Amino acid sequence: MKLNERSLAFYATCDSPADNAGFLYKRGERHTAYHRRWFVLKGNMLFYFEERESREPVGVIVLEGCTVELCDSAEEFTFAIRFGGAKSRTYVLAAESQAAMEAWVKSLSRASFDYMRLVVRELEKQLEEMRWGLAGGCGGCRGPPGSWKLKPSGPERSPERLPALPAILPKENGCAVWNNVPGADRLPETSSCGGHDGEGTPRPPPLPPRRRASSSEVGSAGAAVAESPSTFCQLHERYGREVARLRQDWLERRR
Repeated sequence: MKLNERSLAFYATCDSPADNAGFLYKRGERHTAYHRRWFVLKGNMLFYFEERESREPVGVIVLEGCTVELCDSAEEFTFAIRFGGAKSRTYVLAAESQAAMEAWVKSLSRASFDYMRLVVRELEKQLEEMRWGLAGGCGGCRGPPGSWKLKPSGPERSPERLPALPAILPKENGCAVWNNVPGADRLPETSSCGGHDGEGTPRPPPLPPRRRASSSEVGSAGAAVAESPSTFCQLHERYGREVARLRQDWLERRR
């Protein structure tokens, strides 16, 4: 963005809200006399006018790379805006009261983008700690926020190259089968030999034969099935009577 004298003058006198405004005494660069000027702070730009009704500013101070500190001077309530560097100018200003000086020092110290950057970083840190606390309370994320690792910025593997796992693992004799590669449940072709299929890729080993249950196991399972309905009915009647009794007591207490 390009700035010129007209754009700065328009920004200084437009209706946009100012962060601070008021009269300050500014010491001259060549002469040490103080001159009363009207100052307007907007963002990181400090404009000063000869009078409050002036339509164009006399000058502007860009508050970047500077420090605001109190200084000793013959005038009361003085403070200085110092820039880094040997040939940089130091602006010495004086307020009309102690309260006005404190307000100006506070607003000028917070006007730079460096200060705003620190505030944003602190807010991001607090937000990260809040998210970690919520995630830790839900049992989702573990470990402090500093231990979180970002995803690598390199190229990611294409999802088509990864083998697709079945939604429900196949079971054999009540247990999950270790070989869940798609197509492993198909019967081997008799035309291929040597443990390889027609395309030359090795075939998985054949599945073990199913174990047939013995007569004793069948009898015990049938007995358990036969006894389960009667046992369930007894439990249902027992707990049903207890629930009805508790409900009746609760209704009587409400009356």
